[in-house]
Amino acid sequence: MSIATERPNRRRPSGGARSNSPGRTPATPSGGPAVLGFCRRHWRPVSLVGIGVVWLGLWATLMGVDTLELGGADKTDFQLWLNSVRDAFDSARTNSFVFQHIVQPVTDGINGLVTFLQGIFSQASDGRPVPEIGWLGVVALLAWLALAFAGVRSMLLVGVCVLLFGFFGYWAQSIDTLIVTFFAVGICTVAGLPLGIVMARSRRVSAAVSPLLDLMQTLPSFAYLAPLALVFGIGPAAAIVTTIIYSLPPLVRITEHGIRGVSPATLEAVTSMGSTPWQALVKVQLPMARRTIVVGINQCTMAALSMATIAALINGPGLGTPVLQALQSLDVGSAFVSGLAIVLMAIMLDRTTTRASERSGIEARMQRGSGEGQTGTFGGRQMRRTTIIASAVVAAVAIYLSHIYLALSKFPASPDLGTPLAKAVSAATDWTVGTFSGFTEWLKDTVTALLVDPLQSVLAQSPWWAMALALLGIAFVLAGLRAATVTIVCEAVILGSGLWNESMKTLATTLVAAFVVIIVAVCLGVWMGRSKPADSVIRPVLDAFQTIPSFVYLVPALALFGPTRFTAIAAAFAYGVPIATKLVADGVRGVSPVAVEAAESLGTTSWQMIAKVQLPMARAAVVLAANQGLLYVLSMVVVGGLVGGGGLGYLVVAGFSQSQLFGKGLAAGIAITALGVMLDRITQHATARFGSTR
Repeated sequence: MSIATERPNRRRPSGGARSNSPGRTPATPSGGPAVLGFCRRHWRPVSLVGIGVVWLGLWATLMGVDTLELGGADKTDFQLWLNSVRDAFDSARTNSFVFQHIVQPVTDGINGLVTFLQGIFSQASDGRPVPEIGWLGVVALLAWLALAFAGVRSMLLVGVCVLLFGFFGYWAQSIDTLIVTFFAVGICTVAGLPLGIVMARSRRVSAAVSPLLDLMQTLPSFAYLAPLALVFGIGPAAAIVTTIIYSLPPLVRITEHGIRGVSPATLEAVTSMGSTPWQALVKVQLPMARRTIVVGINQCTMAALSMATIAALINGPGLGTPVLQALQSLDVGSAFVSGLAIVLMAIMLDRTTTRASERSGIEARMQRGSGEGQTGTFGGRQMRRTTIIASAVVAAVAIYLSHIYLALSKFPASPDLGTPLAKAVSAATDWTVGTFSGFTEWLKDTVTALLVDPLQSVLAQSPWWAMALALLGIAFVLAGLRAATVTIVCEAVILGSGLWNESMKTLATTLVAAFVVIIVAVCLGVWMGRSKPADSVIRPVLDAFQTIPSFVYLVPALALFGPTRFTAIAAAFAYGVPIATKLVADGVRGVSPVAVEAAESLGTTSWQMIAKVQLPMARAAVVLAANQGLLYVLSMVVVGGLVGGGGLGYLVVAGFSQSQLFGKGLAAGIAITALGVMLDRITQHATARFGSTR
């Protein structure tokens, strides 16, 4: 038959005749091409399913083989070498030129300055049973500073909070915490502001410094406690350097953002008038970015306060010591009171610096105001200046009296609010645990049995090479080649540390906590993003939770669940939910109103709107929330080693308390760092990839 006679027979029947014609089948591709087409269109989920199937098959077949599990007292050659490095550092302190003439003078200088400040404000000074400035002078000085920078309401808040430190029985420890925090923030400000300015004015400098800032922010705080203690010794110097490393990146990044955010048109106008770059910086960029810079100082201060408590593990002075002691002795009442003092300090510093930021913005607008406005504001500025001067005189008199009179130097023993509060909290805790022990035990056992134990078995009981290949494949599928390269390097570091099995246990706990955080964050975030009343109610609660330093979350978790892995998960959940929820809420709220109106016009239900429109269009925010939630959870799960969390966090703590385990604890810090960098890079690159696809 010729080609011409074949063509009419190949024509498709139109309409319903195509499906109703006898003896014909629909013109669909065969099974093989259809499967291939589906795999091409959905290669990521298909690849992840394939990786999961192969991985679970290897786990089921080779469970417990090549897991690289290390006994509690066993140490690898690398960990023994780290012990020898510590011994070499100890001997080098007396023989090395670098230690004798560079490191030791810096250490002695920081320790000496902290001791000097303690002698002035918090501890007995030379020849005196009390500090040079007593409690009345300290209260007056801090209240005056709050008045000068933030206003009357901040002055009242600071005065009340500082007095409560003493009434709780933690006067000296609280002032020590403020000393360490202010010391670290001062150094961060001196170093961070110029660096942020240079980064804003030079793209090359920004590109060179940004990876270092990324590393400083990615590293869990526990990771660099041991190395810094090795260099600077145990004491205030190591605690302050640790705090600086943790607190510097937010200040630098926010300063860079503020300077770079100044309008280019304004800069062009100033430059066209003949201003030098220095004049443009001093007269335009810094004044216009002042409010943003103060926000950076606020974030730096909160980070420093959070780290100052954790630094108690290396004998850093302050409130971290009583919290740590109470946690170790399972004294929930004392841990609550000292933790409450930290919360009050965080609220005090956060509200004061925030108000100072708002005031700086108002003053900048007043300075740029019209001539008529200047006449009105002049009297207000004069009155404020007079008030500040008068209050400075009052503060000076209070400082003098507190120096002279013992009753105004040593904080009075009564009223004692701390002891009855600790007893009440302990009694309430006992009642709560006794009343709800059935539920808390059920919740702990259920989550542990259904989530933690199975995932830990899969991660920690798989052959190390199978686990490594699975992580590598997941990184490549989700985040691409760069993330896969970082994953290989991080896996090599974890293997080299000799703590692969413990790292997988920590990863299992982290993933469970992060999973719960993301589920709750998506639910709350969608609710907040769709409902302004819900946002107005929930957001202040999230702000309050973000203000609380991470250490404090361990107290209620320990009270409810005891020293277990689940305690670390509960504390990590409370720590990670606020930031993840806010990101999801902002992402849902940022969905185009046009898209929402178009979907509503088609008659979509609320569930369809969420599942088909808002969440898909906000997926970049959701993935970013997963990134931040995961990192927050990792830092808290590591801290959870203090309350029975196990894994790498426990080894870090053991390395501080037992000299023979120092190398193992330091190796655990290295493994934590590698784990954090790997998770961060995978989620960051996944965020960029999902955010760029539509």
